[in-house]
Amino acid sequence: MRTIMQLQNMQNCWALITGGSGHVGQTAADTLLELGASVILLDRDSESLKELTLNKYKGVENVHAIVCDLANESAIAEAMKSVANITEHKLNVLVNNAAFVGTDKLTGWCVPFEQQAIDTFNDCLKVNLSAPFLLSQLAFELMKNQEQGSKSIINISSIYGVVGPKIELYEGTDMGNPAAYAASKAGLMQLTRWMSANVAPSVRVNNIVLGGIERGQPDTFVEKYNANVPLARMATEEDVKGAIAYLSSDLSSYMTGQSLFLDGGWTVV
Repeated sequence: MRTIMQLQNMQNCWALITGGSGHVGQTAADTLLELGASVILLDRDSESLKELTLNKYKGVENVHAIVCDLANESAIAEAMKSVANITEHKLNVLVNNAAFVGTDKLTGWCVPFEQQAIDTFNDCLKVNLSAPFLLSQLAFELMKNQEQGSKSIINISSIYGVVGPKIELYEGTDMGNPAAYAASKAGLMQLTRWMSANVAPSVRVNNIVLGGIERGQPDTFVEKYNANVPLARMATEEDVKGAIAYLSSDLSSYMTGQSLFLDGGWTVV
């Protein structure tokens, strides 16, 4: 029987993280690097990726970066060809983390329901749901014949894919909770279940359901949010590390099709 240290050892494993230059993306990368994996950060923000590779990850040989706009199907296909070249056609972990969120500045996005734009709704579904589907398809081709290490797809969903929003939290702020965000995150959870049944036993697929992460939101928002959480606080990036380590490695080798809730208890009250 392997030890805990052996189960979480990801030496000689490759992980691809979308939204890799963002807060959660970097946290996932840091976690996987700590476990010994090599990581590829995929993001549309070329400047942020450049900044990371020149500073935070300077001299770290097992960190690579790929610029890709997930709204572009052909760009995704090209990016996955680059992944195959970098990894010599190997992949152990895909973290579908990139998404449009409630703080993005989009036309017809963080506005009242009757003003939300159908074009923006469709753009959100393309990035938040269609892109993870395509990325998972292409990643599966690299994973399924992999003989070494875990083979895991991790989708990053949200409490708003499970429950309706408390609109009063956003009053007096420029934040919002668009319908498309909720619909895409709910869809991602069902996609997780569907894929898990169809790519088994060679690949596992699980889902992390995130609550709100504190990043300098207005005090009024944070106070109202915390009042709805049994643990009485918003999440931090550090709170995500354990879930990434668990679902990426053989610590969760008998777990697939499941959602791991990191919400401080938001969805149970």
